[in-house]
Amino acid sequence: MKVQKQELHKLIQNKLHRAGLTEEHADIVADVLVHADIRGYHSHGAMRVEYYAERIDKGGINTDPNFTFEKTGPTTAIFDGDNGVGHVVAKKSMEEAIAMAKENGVAIVGAKKMSHSGALSYFVQQAAEEDLIGISVCQSDPMVVPFGGAEPYYGTNPIAFACRGKDNELVTFDMATTVQAWGKILDKRSRNESIPDTWAVDKDGNPTTDPFKVNALLPIAGPKGYGLMMMVDILSGVLLGLPYGNKVSSMYEDLTEYRNLGQLHIVINPEYFAGLKVFKESLTNSMNDLNNIKPAPGFKEVSYPGQRSAMREQENEKNGIEILDDIVEYLQSDVIHHNSYDNKDPFAK
Repeated sequence: MKVQKQELHKLIQNKLHRAGLTEEHADIVADVLVHADIRGYHSHGAMRVEYYAERIDKGGINTDPNFTFEKTGPTTAIFDGDNGVGHVVAKKSMEEAIAMAKENGVAIVGAKKMSHSGALSYFVQQAAEEDLIGISVCQSDPMVVPFGGAEPYYGTNPIAFACRGKDNELVTFDMATTVQAWGKILDKRSRNESIPDTWAVDKDGNPTTDPFKVNALLPIAGPKGYGLMMMVDILSGVLLGLPYGNKVSSMYEDLTEYRNLGQLHIVINPEYFAGLKVFKESLTNSMNDLNNIKPAPGFKEVSYPGQRSAMREQENEKNGIEILDDIVEYLQSDVIHHNSYDNKDPFAK
């Protein structure tokens, strides 16, 4: 069914507040989840609320965290999230990185001890909206076979990038280092739809089109994606002194325990390089160049990264966001959660 943006935000915030988050933190999480849904990233939107609510209710997220921020150099810092909800830790640590980049030209801020933070595009867009370049990477629990391997080791380990042109148009790039994010598999399961045979493998290591038979995901572009996910794991795990690789905590194994995840923000101030005016003009020219390229057969036009998501956002802002009926019914209900996720195999039905 169609749900207006403000109503969806209110439903999510209310549910997470009832689960145990403060109103402020529930508001921030709702903002990040609605950002995903309105741009068409449903795998990181409202469908995640029940999982978060169950983890919060069972104590696996610190609802009263003591955040600390320590500068370790002129352009480097560590934000300790005290295992608070990941969306809030990621947002507040990006705010610190933005302030540092405005002052010193660049900032690298590691956020540690946090839970799952959702769509990284939200956080890099924080930087872009301040006329900065935002880059963010984060680790996730092992569910991907390394190239040439038969057992999962790394997570989907996403990478995101954003910046803004002279007319405030955004370039936004947000990708898992797998062919598809695990949330996409969950979305296909919820819709009873098949998946391409290039996304994942079954328990025997064979490609599968059945989302319910997925036993591991595949890295994008084989060895290249494998290398990228290793890079992300080093930057957001090893670099911050956190668990890494197959030592990263499971999303579902024990919802009473903190996850201790890591995320790294890199923020660059164009004023310290080509200059903001030149940067924004060149970026806009690049966007226009891409839009004016002759499209290949089967395509109507060439879009720059994030352009179609922005168009979906405008349309959904006006007409409402399509959300599965059972998700809306859950959000409207008095139920906190249905005890659906604790101690489950991440690939279980």
